[in-house]
Amino acid sequence: MDTDKILLYSSVFVMMGLSDAAIPVLPELAAANHVYYGPIASSLLFSSYFLGALITMLPFGILADRYGNTRFIFLGLFLTVMSGLLIMISNDLWILSIARFIEGSACGAFFPAAFSMLSNLNNRNRCMGEFTFLLNAGLASGVAISGYLAKTDIKSGILIFTIASGIVLILALPKLMHSKPLITKKPHKNIIEDISIEVKKTISTLFDNRFISVWILSFVLFGSTGILVAYYPDYSMGVLTKAELGAAIAGLYVTAMFASLIVGRTLIRYDTMIRAGMIISSIGALLAIHHPMSGFIILGAGSGIAMVGLPIAASHMDTDRGLAMGLFNTCTYGGLALAPLIAGLFIGRFSFELIFFVSALILGASILLRKNG
Repeated sequence: MDTDKILLYSSVFVMMGLSDAAIPVLPELAAANHVYYGPIASSLLFSSYFLGALITMLPFGILADRYGNTRFIFLGLFLTVMSGLLIMISNDLWILSIARFIEGSACGAFFPAAFSMLSNLNNRNRCMGEFTFLLNAGLASGVAISGYLAKTDIKSGILIFTIASGIVLILALPKLMHSKPLITKKPHKNIIEDISIEVKKTISTLFDNRFISVWILSFVLFGSTGILVAYYPDYSMGVLTKAELGAAIAGLYVTAMFASLIVGRTLIRYDTMIRAGMIISSIGALLAIHHPMSGFIILGAGSGIAMVGLPIAASHMDTDRGLAMGLFNTCTYGGLALAPLIAGLFIGRFSFELIFFVSALILGASILLRKNG
């Protein structure tokens, strides 16, 4: 295995582990300063992470195209470690929210660069599957370990993955030292003008009828999943223990791991992957309302399949790969950031069950868009 793949695979595992270590203990983190803020505060901590990724994904993707992917992989690791340290030393809700925003910005630096590197490797379908496998392995490990250790200390899982991220950061230093600026295009008079031109091209690509179904499906898939994951800790409070909650959500990521690994090694067309993934995900989301373990497992299987098909579809677009992957990741993180916040507007007016049900229906209905797209 070449050094680029080792760096990408180890980085995505520890970064995702840290990001999900907060999920089982969101209500406790929100109330750690002895003031109860309720589900909205949990949603703020959940969505701050994805807002950070959403805001930084495109500019970091554009800059990575010019100055080298390796530098932004390293930046992502550095910001991840900094966010973990902030969470460890503070219990203030707003500082924790800022830390989660920084953690999301780390993903904004990492993922466009990582997907751009993967799309240029031989056997990119297989590499996408392996990368998605380890992404979900990190998510599953973070939520399971954090949930299991919560009875000892609610930040134990966060500490473990902060240390692990620091180790990978140190090991990545030699790779950074040997990296060189990669300016693939002639720069304009200044970076503002350069970025302005890229933003215009980005907006054009985002609303291009040939590609728009991929962006919408990415938003809906990850948004629906985000709503379930963000509010399930509050929804299940008093019904599931932290260990049971962690195991249920980990089931989502474990099945997504194996589904993505298996489908990435097949010759199935990416359109078929997307359609099958969205349908299976909607069934899992509906089932999870009353049967968390089986529901999250089925949701994971569907999302794992779609998570391979969607970036492959983006990689086939007739545009810069860095731009395509930046847009794909922006839409996925946009769904994860904004959908829970939108759903939060209806908390108190409607039950969690109804919100989960409507979200699952939207997920299932979105497949009609792909047939017409």
